[in-house]
Amino acid sequence: MPRYTVHVRGEWLAVPCQNCTSTIGWLGKEAVRRYMKNKPDNGGFNSLEEVKFYVRRCKGLGLLDLDDTVEDALEDNEFVEVVIEGDIMSPDFIPSQPEGVHLYSKYREPEQYISLDGDSLTTEDLVNLGKGLYKIKLTREAEAKVKRSREVIERIVKEQTVVYGITTGFGKFARTVIPNSKLRELQVNLVRSHSAGVGKPLSPDRSRMLLALRINVLAKGYSGISLETLQQVIEAFNASCLPYIPEKGTVGASGDLAPLSHLALGLIGEGKMWSPKSGWADAKYVLEAHGLKPVTLKPKEGLALINGTQMITSLGCEAVERASAIARQADIIAALTLEVLKGTTRAFDTDIHAVRPHRGQAEVAFRFRSLLDSDHHPSEIAESHRFCDRVQDAYTMRCCPQVHGVVNDTIAFVKDIMMTEINSATDNPMVFAQRAETISGGNFHGEYPAKALDYLAIGVHELAAISERRIERLCNPSLSELPAFLVTEGGLNSGFMIAHCTAAALVSENKALCHPSSVDSLSTSAATEDHVSMGGWAARKALRVIEHVEQVLAIELLAACQGIEFLRPLRTTTPLEKVYDLVRSVVRPWMKDRFMAPDIEAAHRLLVEQKASVWEVAEPYIEKYRKEHIPESRPVSPTAFTLRSLAVNTCDHNHQDEL
Repeated sequence: MPRYTVHVRGEWLAVPCQNCTSTIGWLGKEAVRRYMKNKPDNGGFNSLEEVKFYVRRCKGLGLLDLDDTVEDALEDNEFVEVVIEGDIMSPDFIPSQPEGVHLYSKYREPEQYISLDGDSLTTEDLVNLGKGLYKIKLTREAEAKVKRSREVIERIVKEQTVVYGITTGFGKFARTVIPNSKLRELQVNLVRSHSAGVGKPLSPDRSRMLLALRINVLAKGYSGISLETLQQVIEAFNASCLPYIPEKGTVGASGDLAPLSHLALGLIGEGKMWSPKSGWADAKYVLEAHGLKPVTLKPKEGLALINGTQMITSLGCEAVERASAIARQADIIAALTLEVLKGTTRAFDTDIHAVRPHRGQAEVAFRFRSLLDSDHHPSEIAESHRFCDRVQDAYTMRCCPQVHGVVNDTIAFVKDIMMTEINSATDNPMVFAQRAETISGGNFHGEYPAKALDYLAIGVHELAAISERRIERLCNPSLSELPAFLVTEGGLNSGFMIAHCTAAALVSENKALCHPSSVDSLSTSAATEDHVSMGGWAARKALRVIEHVEQVLAIELLAACQGIEFLRPLRTTTPLEKVYDLVRSVVRPWMKDRFMAPDIEAAHRLLVEQKASVWEVAEPYIEKYRKEHIPESRPVSPTAFTLRSLAVNTCDHNHQDEL
């Protein structure tokens, strides 16, 4: 007998359908009847007949024709929503779909798998798991380690040994011994009581990352979870059944207790859960719709699911990957701005950076050369000002290797910490099967990722700070020799005037967000947990900083391309022309004022999407140049240096009267 899960005014109702020829209208009316039956006041209605409603799918929110049959319109156990006409939606109402429903209505179940062993996950892997590109399975070695650690827990329970979190309470109650008959209840109570987070739920991508990372940690075999329970968790991940996880509530020690408890709460069939098939619904219904059973927690398993730094670290991995992407593209955008402002490439000469050999600085200088070298990519714009009498460029152009470079080195440093953290055991107590014992320690403390992510925010912010100054130079006619605010008929048109203000506002907001959260600590759990990392906020604000950086650079990209319009018919180098063409494929030139926000959003997408991104267009030229010019660090004579400098594609700019 087909059954449908129907949402009516915040209630989820299971409605069986004995006759497949019944209509959508009948299904909606039957759901309302059941809703009224459960309410003392009939839900505020005098009779069923007076209720007017419409019905829509939870997935995609598509409206359904009330006259269609359920057999023709719906799949078995599909989730639908009855909307009562005249109802006013509360601003606090949780919709059946998260923000960005248009993305998730396109979800397709992945066919490929990533094998997790607890030791070899990468930040790229985790982000791809978050995007729903892969399912998960355990390696045989991981399965064996999980089984061995569980045997230790079973022996502790059998022998009634007093061990923290297994046969005792938690935190301040660590000395309270729990009888064997209540050990399962202990774990369920732990999950329920610790599910105390607030705020918006994590997006599906971030919930997937969090769940995948917790699975990877459990696969290491130091948590004491049973293989049966871990396989149930993996099945939930593979079905994209994602618990409701509020983004706020963790202090980052003892681990990310609140968000991970919400994660576990959904897995045991309580609280809310989301899947592409159901939207938001009661967890038990979502699991049942996918043929899954709620997890029944055994001794220690609640603690195994919630004790660790996976909230901080999963968000940190996204931050690192997005930071890496925008840092690469910042070099391309800055190079385009330098061309528009008729700057010199002499500051990127190999020998300058060889005598201050920071890796990031050298790489950024190399990228500038690969995009601007006149011998490799002739530029008519550069040739037009080869013999101008201007002095050397402003720091926002000349010092890009030094400023962008340290950002690259910061990202590399943070990524190294994240790579270690995602493959680390962060439970307490730790189960060491080879020693047949458990040991209490402090691996759950989030100070490592918290400090690293504070540093990441500070480092990456500088890309926006220097970009905003370049936007000012592009918009200011006294600095750019271009029309004011990059528009004709200035006064009638305002051009990029307020786009620059937006960039300035984002940079200013970042300055506040860059205050380190990890310098703060508040004692919790009756002074048992008397030093904490505040890493959850470090991760969330790092992502906000990075998003602002992306948006500022999107504005610079638009401004630089608009500047090109005023230099036509002159052309820039081939790779930068390709970048220009990419931008013009989604944003037309700014001939007169129009609604600008969609243009900024379109440029932002070019920076964050993996396909058709600015980096994807420019990278082949950068790598081709690398093959032809590495090694470049060979010593050169003064004569050779001079000849090479003259061959570079911009004006001499060799006056030395500026520090």
